[in-house]
Amino acid sequence: MAMRAVDLLNGRLKLRHLVLLVAISEQGSVLHAADRLRLAQPAVTRALREVEDLLGVQLFVRHPRGVTPTLFGHTFIEHARTVLAELRRAEERIGELADGTAGTVTVGTLLAGSNVLLPRAIAALKSERPGITVIVQEATFDAQVPRLLDGEIDLILGRLNPIEDAPALRQVRLYSEPVRLVTRTGHPAHDLADPVLADLLAFPWVLPLEQTALRTELDQVFRSQGLTLPADRVECTSMLTIRALLRDTDMIAALPDLVARADPELAPLPVPLPSVRRPVGVTLPAGRPLTPSAHLMLKWLHRQAAELLTALDATG
Repeated sequence: MAMRAVDLLNGRLKLRHLVLLVAISEQGSVLHAADRLRLAQPAVTRALREVEDLLGVQLFVRHPRGVTPTLFGHTFIEHARTVLAELRRAEERIGELADGTAGTVTVGTLLAGSNVLLPRAIAALKSERPGITVIVQEATFDAQVPRLLDGEIDLILGRLNPIEDAPALRQVRLYSEPVRLVTRTGHPAHDLADPVLADLLAFPWVLPLEQTALRTELDQVFRSQGLTLPADRVECTSMLTIRALLRDTDMIAALPDLVARADPELAPLPVPLPSVRRPVGVTLPAGRPLTPSAHLMLKWLHRQAAELLTALDATG
């Protein structure tokens, strides 16, 4: 005889039914299951009857010393245990996410902050909470903002761009960092006596992309001295590419001070850019709370930035 169709998702089957069935199976008795769950025996008996009526089959065989699962009972209880185990794992997972022991934080990074600050913050975070996964994605600020607002990334780290016309964003300043003109060590520009910006136009350059804040400031520096941007140039924001070009050619680039200082194969030129100095910080969505993992990342960015600020102040 074919078993009638059963809809277990119509709301009649309750989570308490699964708990009771597993307890009855483990205890081998409705009475002992009631004692374990601190329920009255009639309530447990009634719940068992409800499930059997819903399924249209007998789940347990009653005998003087208790009950024994039928074939239907063994099958259904196996699934009930799986459901309860998944719910327990979900509870544990939610707890881990809530206290930050697990989870994912996605950081959109710009050039400033990505070479020194971010690696230090990631290392500190992973030392404290190894279960957190950190995803780093590099792009320009304009490309990162839509993804930040959509929730694809949690925060943007880099030089703070103006956001006066973007009420959906907020920013946290971490430190202020100067920008240096940098070449490889041994570059011929270091042989020039008291070089000025105009002298450096004889060499090829690596410039940031047009839509970046650093490019805008460099444009202003060149114009203020009656100069145009170098005609022989590459436009790039990838630090790996910039470093390789500087190391292997006679190119010149404008890099954040910490980036330049951390690389022994690079050397700053004695041509100051006093007007090119902007705060480094974090851009966040104004209307969305941070996840616990993102909160921890922001905490370590603050702590590591404080150490870097001390180092910057000590060296002027």
